[in-house]
Amino acid sequence: AAGLALAGLIPFAHTFAFLLALRAAEPVRTCVAYARTNVKLIGAYGGLSDSRDGPTHHAITDLAVMRAMPNLSVVVPADAQEAAAAVACVARHQGPVYLRLSRAEVPDVFQPGQELVLGKGSVLREGRHVAIVNCGVLLSRCLQAAERLSATGIEATVVNMTTLKPLDEALLLEVADCGAVVTVEEHSVIGGLGGAVAECLAKSKPTPVRMVGIRDTFTESGPYEALLDKWGMGVADIVAACQAALAG
Repeated sequence: AAGLALAGLIPFAHTFAFLLALRAAEPVRTCVAYARTNVKLIGAYGGLSDSRDGPTHHAITDLAVMRAMPNLSVVVPADAQEAAAAVACVARHQGPVYLRLSRAEVPDVFQPGQELVLGKGSVLREGRHVAIVNCGVLLSRCLQAAERLSATGIEATVVNMTTLKPLDEALLLEVADCGAVVTVEEHSVIGGLGGAVAECLAKSKPTPVRMVGIRDTFTESGPYEALLDKWGMGVADIVAACQAALAG
């Protein structure tokens, strides 16, 4: 892929997300990130979406690995429509990109023809009490959580951070004005969206942050939706995290 990029083409290199981030980490670092070759890395079966193959095939640390590599942009679409927009967006972008895709069938939040701008997040719902910041295919669950919270008198802003790196820090600082932030990701809470958000707020606007994602543990095989619920990424978990963030 690096050779094709140096020849002037735009290669898309595709494999399992866990293989790209772990087994291929050294050549990705050296031949793509360090060399700044115009390679688009497509990590398929992100998160727990290869659910039946178990923890060896679950990609729960890929975003942390890729986010730590200099020069490498990291993009995580929320649904099929945004995935299509992301492919077009990263093809136009000059430079290496890691694009994480899911195997799971998830509800479409966006309409066909969705536009995507690298480095920009979007606000899908506005609220004054807490900001739910999502990265990836749990967006529909975030919106469901916001509805449940609204029924209890808590109004939540819902932000979709399609680009994990570079993070839309301006938007994050704006929505953090509500005073509490909850991050949601199908990934370890170490080093992914939660880490990126906490790093940004710690240096610019200290704000209570709660992280919804996989704790410091390996997972197991099983039905996809059941795994999300078991490992702390259910709608109820998002609601509870928002309530905890507001409680301080």
